Amino acid sequence: MKYRQLGSSELQVSEISLGSWLTYGLGVEVERARACLDTAFDVGINFIDTANVYGRGAAESFLGDALCDRPRDSYVLATKLYFPMTDADRGLSRGQIEKQLEASLKRLKTDYVDLYQCHRYDDDTPLDETMEALSKAVRSGKVRYIGFSEWPADRIAAATRLPGVEPFVSSQPQYSLLWRKPEADVIPVCEANSISQIVWSPLGQGVLTGKYLPDGGLPGDSRAASDAMGGFMDRLIQPRVLEAVQQLKPLALEAGLSLAQFSLAWVLDHPNVASAIVGASRPEQVEENASASGAAVDPALFRQAERLIETALAEQK
Repeated sequence: MKYRQLGSSELQVSEISLGSWLTYGLGVEVERARACLDTAFDVGINFIDTANVYGRGAAESFLGDALCDRPRDSYVLATKLYFPMTDADRGLSRGQIEKQLEASLKRLKTDYVDLYQCHRYDDDTPLDETMEALSKAVRSGKVRYIGFSEWPADRIAAATRLPGVEPFVSSQPQYSLLWRKPEADVIPVCEANSISQIVWSPLGQGVLTGKYLPDGGLPGDSRAASDAMGGFMDRLIQPRVLEAVQQLKPLALEAGLSLAQFSLAWVLDHPNVASAIVGASRPEQVEENASASGAAVDPALFRQAERLIETALAEQK
């Protein structure tokens, strides 16, 4: 496992990190989830990402139980806030940041989180109020660094111009061969401000593993076939896209990688990406994904892959 510096922070995070959206505390049974977490540590993953809203606290509670016997300095723990936890609790106001941070720390059974992230931008709260509250959390010692997920580029830039606040060190966008939108404006503004990307859905919700066939049914144990986990995938499992994904397999083979590893290596090829967050419901998925770290791939293979996917997405519209 290789490690990269996270933005302007002192954190060194594994190139592959373990996420818990739609999985731990929700879609995957506890013992299998623990096995995935144990395997992650065995293969050198040190970065664990979650959020208060995942299973309405269930993912954080699972991690609190599963991590409590490990030395706190042996892993980097990240969580998020913004989405509703109750009918009255949502957003990035000063009061919500204080309340949700305390609740997350209690569920995670820790005194601090290494990275506290704004899960989305809050149009209903002044930016300076959000940034001042986050800065207070850092200065209290309950948070080491702050980040955001899926913020518009102009709001990122605005946050960097505020005086007297703690700097963002990370951005968490959706980014993969199937979704390259952050390249247009989010990544450039982040690069200019020493903010790293820790990307979610680098495998397109599993589509870039190649297991979904254009003319086949959904594998019974797959995320797309799960009532709890598959509702976000309709855009990705269209026949033309799935055909193009199958055409990537010879490129991955030429690189000596599985398609999943090839797709993760593509994400990690971007210099602004510090880590790719993977979800896993089985330990062997963790092992395979972790092996993408440090993979050396001919850039020409990546360019071929980009052309195949770009053509398929254009034809699908």
